[in-house]
Order: sequence, then structure tokens, then C-alpha cells
Amino acid sequence: MKFAFIGRLLRDKGVFEYIQAVKLVLKEYKGKCKFYILGELYEENPTAVSKEQLDEWIDDKIITYLEKTDVVEEEMKKFDCIILPSYREGLSKVLLESSAMEIPAITTDVPGCRDVIENSKNGFICKVKDALDLSNAIERFIFLSNEERHEMGKYGRKKVVEKFDENIVIDNYIKVINAI
Repeated sequence: MKFAFIGRLLRDKGVFEYIQAVKLVLKEYKGKCKFYILGELYEENPTAVSKEQLDEWIDDKIITYLEKTDVVEEEMKKFDCIILPSYREGLSKVLLESSAMEIPAITTDVPGCRDVIENSKNGFICKVKDALDLSNAIERFIFLSNEERHEMGKYGRKKVVEKFDENIVIDNYIKVINAI
């Protein structure tokens, strides 16, 4: 089973909790799961993961680093689950994209994430800044049947098509602008 963190490598995106959770999961399920990071280093940001820290995670075989890509969709379809343990979001593009591609996600109980992912419907919601709760959500996902994971993916796609389709969003903006 393949899990991926996709996003900027910043503390506020929950990358450190992701690594802590992965370490916990690998104690029990090494060889059954692979964990990846797809995203760009932002070393000029004071909350960014350093190149040295990233290299340590790679050397310790905690994660496989896929760097940055302009074809996220091509990479994303290789994964069974997307993980975004963010501290805060506007509206997560990666969660919308994964749902549109019928890929379940694990994310945190914050606005912008819980708007896309419904607990146990198209993924799992965990507590923010809580690596243990995140590892428990990953373990729950591991034990889902193929059919349950497939149903989560289908539900996620249905939700983003019905609620977040570009035409729906534009129509809502026009209604608000006209009301003003």
C-alpha cells in the first residue's frame, strides 16, 4: 500500500507529524506500506524542512522523496491514499484533486480539509498536530478492504463533482456579486 504526503515541505503542512506517524506505522507494518513525499523544499521559510533533515529521512528509509513535479496528477495516481496533516488550509487543492481522482485521503480536522474529506466516507480525519492520531488513521486505512477503499474513492469524486465543480463555484460567485 502506498501513501503520499503532497505539499510544500513546511511545518504548517504537518510534514513533521507525517514523519512521526510513518515511523510509528513502520514499526508494525514495515514491508506492507511505502511512504512518499512529493513537494518542494522551501528552505528560505523558517518553518521549512531542511535539506539535511530530508536527507536523513531518506537515508533512514522512512520515506521516498519524489521532489517537485509539474505533473502531480501522474504521480498522484500511483498512490492508494494521500495524507495532508495540515494545521490550516484555505481549501486544499491536493485534497480536491485526490478526491476527483477517486483517491481517499487522510487529513486533519481543520477548515479547508474537513470541507473536502468526510470522516470514514472519502477518507479519515485526525486531530491536528497529533502524530499518534494520524498513525491510527493510517492503520485504519490499511485494514480497509479493497471494496471499502474503492467506495471511499467513488464517494470523494461524487462529492467534489457535486460541490466543488468549477461551474458551481463560478455561479455562486456571480450570485454573491449580483447580490451586492
